[in-house]
Formats: sequence, C-alpha cells, structure tokens
Amino acid sequence: MSLSCGIDVGGTKIAGGVVDDHGKLLEELRVESPATDAEAIEEAIAGLVNELRSRHEITAVGIGAAGYIDKSRAVVLFAPNLAWRNLDLKRELEERIDLPVVVENDANAAAWGEFRYGAGHDVDDLLLVTVGTGVGGGVVLDGELYRGAFGVGAEIGHMRVVPDGILCGCGNRGCFEMYGSGSSLVRRTREAARAGSILAREVLARAGGDPEQITGPLITAAAQDGDPFAIEQLAELGRWLGEGIASLTAVLDPAVVVIGGGVSEAGDLLLAPIRSAFGLQLTGRGHRPSLEIRAARLGNEAGMIGAADLARR
Repeated sequence: MSLSCGIDVGGTKIAGGVVDDHGKLLEELRVESPATDAEAIEEAIAGLVNELRSRHEITAVGIGAAGYIDKSRAVVLFAPNLAWRNLDLKRELEERIDLPVVVENDANAAAWGEFRYGAGHDVDDLLLVTVGTGVGGGVVLDGELYRGAFGVGAEIGHMRVVPDGILCGCGNRGCFEMYGSGSSLVRRTREAARAGSILAREVLARAGGDPEQITGPLITAAAQDGDPFAIEQLAELGRWLGEGIASLTAVLDPAVVVIGGGVSEAGDLLLAPIRSAFGLQLTGRGHRPSLEIRAARLGNEAGMIGAADLARR
C-alpha cells in the first residue's frame, strides 16, 4: 500500500494527513498557521510531515495552498493570505524533508479529491464550486486537472457578473464571489437587519440583537429551523450561484458540478435554488444533455486527499 501526505495550508490553520491509495485518510494533524512568516510556515509544514512520517511510511508530499501556483507545480506566485511571493516552495520543502513535493492550488487539490474519491468519482469532466468566504473553483476535463497556460486557471470567483458592481478584494468590481459567497450571504442579511426589516427579526434575535454577530452558520441554522427570511437569503445566494454555474457550463460543459465549502452544509436549502436557477439560465436548455449538481462528499478533507493523490502520481 502506497502512502502519501497531503497538506492543506490556510491563513489560520495548516492541516496534514496521511492518505492511502484508496483515498482513505489514516491520520490527521492540525496546527495554527503563522501566516505572516514565510519561513515559519515552512517549518510548521515540515514539522507536520516529520511527525506523520514517524508513524507512517510516506513516499511523497502534496501541498494545497490558496494562491497562484505556477504550471510546474513548484512556485507560489502569490498567496493573498500567506507571506508567499514568487517562492519556490517545492525546492524549499524538499530540502527540509527530503521527500518529493508537489505544490497545487487548494481548490484544484479539492477538485481532484472529489474527482478521484468523492462526488465526481464516476465522471471524466467535473467542475467544483466551493462556497465559503469567497467562491473557489477547480476543473477536471477528460480526466485531467485543468490548470491553464500559466497554472492559474479556474479562478471562477473573479468572473465578472455585474458590470461596475460591488468592489471585490481583488480590486475589480462585480466579481462572482461578491454575490455568490458566504460573505455576500452575511452582508445582505446584516443590511436587512440594520435597516430594521421585520422579516429579519428572528435572525437578529439569534444574534443577540447585534447585526454584526450574524454569521453564515447562524443564517443556515435559522433556515433549517424554518425561518422564512433565512430560507429566502439562502435561496437568493443559490440563484446567484445557479446563474454563474450556467455561464461556466456554457464554456466547460462538465458532466457534474460539485458544490463544496462551508455554506454547502445548508444542503437542499442551497442546492435546490442552485439547480432551479441553473435550469432556467442554461444555454440551449432542452436541447442538450443535462448535468448533475451534487453536494461534495469529502468535506474539509478534500484538499488533503486530493493533494496527497496528486503527489503520489
């Protein structure tokens, strides 16, 4: 049995896991991420790998990191939440741990994990849409992970959907993630609560009367308990996502779209409006095969499992 290590590097935590060749996570460790110190991040990753390899015979390490990774899967060109700029992370880590290392974008790694062992295991063409603080994406076409000419493809969250729309953290206006993310869900709900909407009173009460305490999980919990306003906020988010996915489908033509990320825990309260909006907006609807929109299966482990499998390959 071949074992590899997958590392998921984020701005707040670093998770590492040992994965076998069936996609099973055998052991997982987590540490806080020293996000502002590049060398400390490398030390933390090396520490996780060395602890895991003390108990498992690991042959390769895959790193999933939020940011732009070059086509060679070695250099982190830019990571918005980490102190990495034009860093040859592959070389740096291989010198520290003396194991082969592959570096991949975190959403790409998660898409590969879902393709190999999760919701897309039965198809050759998949689009992963992760709905959390932002909107992330990964694409598998003809059984191969799509990276683009320079390695930075599939940044679907920054597709413009509203000309001169809301200012995005990337510097542009009207990006998909400003309307189809967990952050947008919270922003709209807080705005309604601040405006004194009677409809928002249940959600506001759950937040102790403070609109700033309204969070995505709180909105989801209210919707799951039947609050009509919270249900409508998730439905509005689903409509944005469904319409965006319809546009992406016109370009990519995947067999399956997988919805992951923290907001996906709302289940059918989010998936049903996504599917409805998608069906209404898809180009050529009624005259083309219909894809499936599925919930992700691997949860927060998708990135680790995908990165480990990519390293093994």
